[in-house]
Amino acid sequence: MAVKSTVHEVEKKSEDWKDATKRETMDSMSFELDRLLETSLPAELENWKIQFSGFKDLFARFLQVKPTVNWNQIKPLPEETIKPYNDLTEPSTDKVRSLLSKMVIVKLNGGLGTSMGCKGPKSLIPVRHDLTFLDLTMQQIEHLNLTHDVDIPLVLMNSFNTDQDTKRALRKYRNVKVCVHSFNQSCYPRINKETLMPISSSLRNMDGEAWYPPGHGDFYQAFCNSGLLDKFIQSGKEYCFVSNIDNLGATLDLKILNAIIENGNEFVMELTDKTRADVKGGTLIFYEGSLRLLELAQVPKDNKDEFYSVTKFKYFNTNNMWVNLKRMKELVISKKMEMEIIVNAKTLESGIEVLQLETAAGAGIKNFQGAVGIIGKQFFFIQLIFVHAAFLIKDSSCHAVDFCQLKRLKIFY
Repeated sequence: MAVKSTVHEVEKKSEDWKDATKRETMDSMSFELDRLLETSLPAELENWKIQFSGFKDLFARFLQVKPTVNWNQIKPLPEETIKPYNDLTEPSTDKVRSLLSKMVIVKLNGGLGTSMGCKGPKSLIPVRHDLTFLDLTMQQIEHLNLTHDVDIPLVLMNSFNTDQDTKRALRKYRNVKVCVHSFNQSCYPRINKETLMPISSSLRNMDGEAWYPPGHGDFYQAFCNSGLLDKFIQSGKEYCFVSNIDNLGATLDLKILNAIIENGNEFVMELTDKTRADVKGGTLIFYEGSLRLLELAQVPKDNKDEFYSVTKFKYFNTNNMWVNLKRMKELVISKKMEMEIIVNAKTLESGIEVLQLETAAGAGIKNFQGAVGIIGKQFFFIQLIFVHAAFLIKDSSCHAVDFCQLKRLKIFY
């Protein structure tokens, strides 16, 4: 008994020490962020306060929550959480306009085209007949609006890397029947891997290496902060369809929309079959009583080979999501939008090793009632990861509006 008591005391002291260290680290971070705020231009101060509030919440979770899952707690996906696309029904013609009037289309537009050997926003890369991803997106939505006499707006979530170039590009769409809105995702400080403190010393000299956009999981908070979420709710919009700007197959599907409205699902994730080409991508799991998005960064080292299995983890997250707007607002305002943190380690050109704390939009699925994944043999996933795939699309005989009808085509190199 004496030995057990001693072990317990040692463990308790160890935990107390860890807790005290975390509190000190959090206090130090608050001090450093306050010091940075003192360097802000007066006109930008309130915006920085909002952004740093979000970063402090993210940093606090990083200090408290383990970065990996308990592998033994992962359960098989319950049958009712995965819906076959072929089981869904088309809405009647007289319902289509009403359904579409409830929608907002959101495109994640924070990424650069570096993986395709290009400079600037990925959305502005010419894909086919000198049409860019943004051009094709505008054509898709205009086609919907004109065909069904509706006014579905497009919302672009930009980053500080893409905002200015995107705004300049939008000027040419003044005569297109699409109402375009944009907002910026957050700009967070990179932290030193050793000290866990920001590497930036000023908000007036914005060194690009010192800042980063914190992943598309920032969408919920940034969308709410922008005021657009409130605006759309007040105008009668009910759902947003969120996808990557470079996924040309991510189109607003009437069968899925009809099912969502009929069943009242607060969150739907479009899935495709996992293949050997995308074994490192996020997958859907059942964990601690709810659906979760499992990313490679959250997998324990000893279980990575198992994660790559296309038989145990059969589904791949396309990052096409349908989200209830009112529920999103409730979760953000109450600070109950919990998402797993992805710790992204980088070495800067200066040689400094830093951490970026990020989240994935799909990780929000666990916070919503009636969340499901939709899978089907014919599905939408045309994402151009490398320039080779872009050439493939350039040589395609498809017309731009045909992308509205395209079903499952997967391109990876």
